[in-house]
Amino acid sequence: MRTFQRLLATTSTRPGSAHHMALLPPIPLYRRVLRAQRKLPGDMRVLGDEYIKSEFRAHRNVENPLHIIGFLTQWQLFAQKVEGNEWRGSSIEQHTFERMSDEQKYQLYELMTAIRKKELEENDPEYSPDK
Repeated sequence: MRTFQRLLATTSTRPGSAHHMALLPPIPLYRRVLRAQRKLPGDMRVLGDEYIKSEFRAHRNVENPLHIIGFLTQWQLFAQKVEGNEWRGSSIEQHTFERMSDEQKYQLYELMTAIRKKELEENDPEYSPDK
């Protein structure tokens, strides 16, 4: 993401597009996302904070402009949803899911499994993780 400042100076979104917004640079966006996470319940916040940190670390040296813009755009949209408390009950758009790699789909599946397990542990007195 080192090339981000150069991209910020040369890249603009079309004024009529649905995603017309100024992209935050990586570090301010990282801070904003972590601040937004403070609104979430304890377990979700811990899981989210670790995931955010690992994702930003993993993308630190990305140089492909399309990947950088996509990464920052999605995290900025995420921050807006969490800040506006619009994340509950939302789902991934079909075209976004179709563009995901197999690894991303697997990560999403693992996250879904962990959430369902946690909900079962909290809501079903007869549930035992050993079964």
